Amino acid sequence: MITPIQIDIEALNLATIAPMSVAIIGALIILCIDLFSKHTDKHLYVVLTILFLAIDLGALITYNAPTRGFFDLMLLDGISILAQIIIVVASALFIFLSLSKQRFHEYRYPEYFALFLFMTAGFQFMAASDNLILIFVGLETASMSLYTMIAMHNSNKSTEAAIKYFTMGALAAGFFAFGSMMLYYVTGSVELSVISQHLASTNFDNYTVLLVGVVFMIGALGFKLSLVPFHVWAPDVYEGSSAAMAGYIAIVPKIATLIVAIRFFDIFVSVNDQWVHYILYGMAVITMTLPNLIALVQTDVKRMLAYSSISHAGFVLVAIMLGTTQSLEGLFLYWILFAFVNLGAFAMLWVHRTKESPSYYGFKSDYEFGKFAGLIHTAPLSAVLLGILMFGLAGVPPFSVFWGKMYLVSATVNANEIVMALIMVLNSAIAAFYYMKLIVFMFFKVREDDKVLEYSEMSGTILKVIIAIAVTFAVTAVFWVAPILEFVNLAVTSSGF
Repeated sequence: MITPIQIDIEALNLATIAPMSVAIIGALIILCIDLFSKHTDKHLYVVLTILFLAIDLGALITYNAPTRGFFDLMLLDGISILAQIIIVVASALFIFLSLSKQRFHEYRYPEYFALFLFMTAGFQFMAASDNLILIFVGLETASMSLYTMIAMHNSNKSTEAAIKYFTMGALAAGFFAFGSMMLYYVTGSVELSVISQHLASTNFDNYTVLLVGVVFMIGALGFKLSLVPFHVWAPDVYEGSSAAMAGYIAIVPKIATLIVAIRFFDIFVSVNDQWVHYILYGMAVITMTLPNLIALVQTDVKRMLAYSSISHAGFVLVAIMLGTTQSLEGLFLYWILFAFVNLGAFAMLWVHRTKESPSYYGFKSDYEFGKFAGLIHTAPLSAVLLGILMFGLAGVPPFSVFWGKMYLVSATVNANEIVMALIMVLNSAIAAFYYMKLIVFMFFKVREDDKVLEYSEMSGTILKVIIAIAVTFAVTAVFWVAPILEFVNLAVTSSGF
């Protein structure tokens, strides 16, 4: 006689899957509404998306249950909840941009908003588990949605960007699966906590096979974080996406992947594994430096910001390499400060999309540096706001990202990595140069032609509010650093790091 399996519902702790379940249910409701009403105004879908994200955020903030749940697949510790809060808040700010007056092709489809919620749930699953199978499911759910959303922009460049992203993403998925297989072969588990315990008890037996698995995992995570040499997709994808989507790609997918990277590399950093240390050290240096040098010669502002976001990923990789409590606090502080300013910068680029095609004004793209020449004379407020955001991204004191860089450099010095700290400071100086280049164009250059740039009507109230929030945050960040650090410290220390 077969004994039935008894499942204790209370022991499952279903509250651990409640936040992402809200997003999934919201996506299904939007698709169901579209089945019965084909001509519903897009504003309803925007409002529903924001409503479900708000409920999702509420479930995260009020979460007060054991960290483990759902057959031990879910892990809602401090850094998981913190990362999910960043994901949901950034997603909500992004979706607000769709309320602008600009009627982008993709906003006409309810599927776009459903995909957005599926994508958000996928990123949340990545941040809320240490099981490699569930992480992979979350990664692919989010990635497939993101590829489709980029293609829905319905331009030649967006289709090209989606195909490149999909192709490289498929390769990264293969790397992740193969790396997970190698880890399972060595340890007999796909749970990072169990893998860590097994390797510690066996003194890292089968180290050569294990290192091969680590290399494949670095390839997979490096693609999502756009680390050199896995960064080649990023500039083209940023250029092919709308400015708002490019800003989103620079923030949300990376914070989800950073949590996976923190959990994975902590296995090796905590035991001071020298090979993994050298690999991360080299990748951090190259990822900070090479994109910075390439950004210096860019003629397109969006591509420049794409390369700068790659360099920022190199900075936070240093925190993972160090693995100290202070460095991980610095990672979250850095990314929170960077998120607001970066979103504001891409929103400002969105504002300056012209009605006519770029070729009408003699430009190859809508975001050439030359297009912003003399902006202080034609749109002084825009020039000032964009200038503040560039100062913020450059890390010029006292603007926001400066405090994140200073804290991260301090953590590096305290870990006795003086050379790395000097490399970080040097790269900050290089980055300041190309951010200042845009400011020089806006304030000190003069347009060579006499055509008046006519901008698309997309500067609605919501967009203005988001830009105002980003600029205010960039200027007043010094007052927010202490409370953010206090919250981050609570999350990091409660997670055992």
